[in-house]
Amino acid sequence: MKASSVVVVPCYNEARRLSLTGFEEFRQYPDVRLLFVDDGSTDDTRAVLERLCERLEGQGQVLVQPRNGGKAEAVRSGMLAAHEAGAQQIAYLDADLATPPGEMHRLLTIHQERNAAVVMGARVALLGTRIERRAVRHYMGRVFATGASLVLSLRVYDTQCGAKVFRRSELLRSVLSAPFSSRWAFDVELIGRLLVGTAEQSGLTPEDFVEVPLQTWQDIGESKVKLLDVPKMGMDLLKISLRLQARRRELRRELALTP
Repeated sequence: MKASSVVVVPCYNEARRLSLTGFEEFRQYPDVRLLFVDDGSTDDTRAVLERLCERLEGQGQVLVQPRNGGKAEAVRSGMLAAHEAGAQQIAYLDADLATPPGEMHRLLTIHQERNAAVVMGARVALLGTRIERRAVRHYMGRVFATGASLVLSLRVYDTQCGAKVFRRSELLRSVLSAPFSSRWAFDVELIGRLLVGTAEQSGLTPEDFVEVPLQTWQDIGESKVKLLDVPKMGMDLLKISLRLQARRRELRRELALTP
């Protein structure tokens, strides 16, 4: 898929709730391509996606995973495919379109204008915005965001919004080369990897990230994240913190041995 801007959309058993008309709104933005990753769905998701791509007339493509690997792996595979295809902007977006196409395109535009490494949508209920989110999920999110900020040493408001844009780079390709250890908090793990960097590429700085308050976002009732998943997400944060600390120590040793 050759395009300067590719938006990865992970899909698992989404046949019933995929909004074909919603995704068709991307036809207003011919510079954007959609890469739908069918994550081993067992329903008619693949057939629905193929019909949608026909209606998008060249703006959409389906990447089929042979088995269900989870959202983190679907996003990682899609981003690597977009990077390999030469995309300069590599984004991802939730299949439920909680963040609508117009907002996704606005994030892509701000990413270009600000020349940022990463632009992240943030669900902030400000006057003049329409952020529809259930109270319980809002407070769950605030607790989680506090933990994520501590793990990353980064003043981030919303790590879990499913709309993010990344600048193509060797660092991005490198940090995507290994599967995520986290199933529930892979966004935090990805940001952490980018901050730590590799032996060959320096990590990003807080100034390389831009959070953009969304003007419109709608909480989807059939969200796959439940209250019972909160302890699992907390454990994921702990695992991510330990892995990032270990990676920093490893990098310091590698750099100390470099002549």
